[in-house]
Amino acid sequence: MTIPTRHTGRVIRRAVHMLLLTAVAACAAGRDQPPAADLILYNGRVYSLTWPEPSREGVPSAQAPYDSATGWHHDATAVAVREGRVVFVGNDSAALARKGATTNVVNLAGHVVLPGLVDAHTHVAELGETLDRVNLTGVATEAEAVARIAARAATTPKGEWIVGFGWDEGAWANRYPDKTLLTARVPDHPVMLRGLHGFAAWANERALTIAGISRDTPVPTGGEIRRDARGEPTGLVLNRAVALLDKAVPLPTPDQRDAQLLRALQVLAQSGYTGVHEAGVAPDVMNSFERLAARDALPLRVYAMLSARDATLIRQWISRGPFTSANGMLTVRAVKAYYDGALGSRGAQLLADYADLPGHRGVSGGSYGFDQQLVADIMSVGFQVGVHAIGDAGNRATLHFIDSVMRAAPKARGLRHRVEHAQIVSPADLARFAASGVIASVQPPHAVEDKGWAETRVGAARIGGAYAWRSLRRAGAELVFSSDLPGSDWSPLYGLHSAITRQDTSGLPPGGWYPSQRMTPEEAVRGYTVWSAYAGFDEAEAGVIAVGKRADFTVLDVDPFRAAGRALLSGRVMTTVSRGRVVYARPAEGARMEGTRAARVP
Repeated sequence: MTIPTRHTGRVIRRAVHMLLLTAVAACAAGRDQPPAADLILYNGRVYSLTWPEPSREGVPSAQAPYDSATGWHHDATAVAVREGRVVFVGNDSAALARKGATTNVVNLAGHVVLPGLVDAHTHVAELGETLDRVNLTGVATEAEAVARIAARAATTPKGEWIVGFGWDEGAWANRYPDKTLLTARVPDHPVMLRGLHGFAAWANERALTIAGISRDTPVPTGGEIRRDARGEPTGLVLNRAVALLDKAVPLPTPDQRDAQLLRALQVLAQSGYTGVHEAGVAPDVMNSFERLAARDALPLRVYAMLSARDATLIRQWISRGPFTSANGMLTVRAVKAYYDGALGSRGAQLLADYADLPGHRGVSGGSYGFDQQLVADIMSVGFQVGVHAIGDAGNRATLHFIDSVMRAAPKARGLRHRVEHAQIVSPADLARFAASGVIASVQPPHAVEDKGWAETRVGAARIGGAYAWRSLRRAGAELVFSSDLPGSDWSPLYGLHSAITRQDTSGLPPGGWYPSQRMTPEEAVRGYTVWSAYAGFDEAEAGVIAVGKRADFTVLDVDPFRAAGRALLSGRVMTTVSRGRVVYARPAEGARMEGTRAARVP
């Protein structure tokens, strides 16, 4: 037996001490090890947008990942998510260190990650309906449109409604169709065909009869029923008269409405959107959104703007107050009102006559169904208002109205009220947006789609204040971008291209239509991310990719910060992540999944 000496005792004590230190260190390391992520995106090009805003001229901040020699570059390659929140933004190795047994790992294969894109002015309910309707978008002639309706009639039981959409009431304004050919080709079905932007509708004789539109029908305030020389309705209605036909078409059942909304929202998820601002929500649609939110079925976040055209609905919400669902996927704190009509159908209210229709200045205000007291009442209890205003007179009157309500009602102040479209703005009124804190909610696609006839409507002098995004920015106004779907193509890549180039999809005109009003790539991206979050009071939760924010991402195979010209239009959405859940991944060609399957919403 060996008897320990004093030296061997010290060795033993030291060994025990080292073992204890190792154990303590291991425990500490275990405590420092972050919980496993639910989702990791790596090997990508992440633009967090956490750096400061560009100047009003579009010059990037000194802290932006940009330099004049090499241009833009991403500021991270990976993101980790847990329980619907971003828990890490940085490099691949640090992100992958958070991988656990059940982590969903996505190899981005070099694709671009942006904060979740949001379309800030949509009509999702209409999109859901139009997915089942006859698409007339791009149709050039009355005969072609009628041929499509006749083809649908051949497979539709007699007596059932046929509804179409998409013929361009702006481009067709000087050659509007009538009921004659439509009635002759489709006599046994009621037919109603909405214009591209919803400010005109065209019907056959059977639809007019069901809607009760005859020679004796009073013309709605702010509307027009076109009549022939004998005083009979021609089948064409404009502006507020469109509602006469809309009301005749049967509403979908609650189950049908739910299915339509879910289908439309999934289409938007495939388009890369993680949220929408739904403009002008009717009662049955509002009920559907609430049902879907209650069962956590909404794939995207919905910011609902109640329709001010329904006084009963508005009074209900004045009593109820703003609302956000328990899961945060539905927010109701805004209302959509209409001050004037559309430019294409000559309904926009102008300060001077239409250049192509002397003596006419459009329709607006009370004559267009704008209930000032109703809108003021709901603003006064804390609801944001978004007022549709197209013409320079309409925009001026809307700014006057918002200012007057804010002066009278303290609760109406600081609510980031919006002018939806702000299409033609007098130079004298540009600075008023900033002074009143009113957001200009604009649609880049409208500029490139309207350029063929817009100047004809307002003339060379006023066109300089039309679709004037840079002028608004320079004057200090806050902007937000959107599509106004389904009236325009809702692809965010198309929207970005329109904002950056002011060219159509064929690259015309060279250099862009009034190119001084173009946005920089950073401004365009912010218009669908940071600025949309601000417009929807969501900046604490979204708009940028940062730790603690909601995990909403859009993954593209094209870099909008670096893509030149039409290259954006050939880009594709690869993956859409909403609240940390993959709600869309491009089949086969998309990002490669590793580990568990992607979570999907119902």
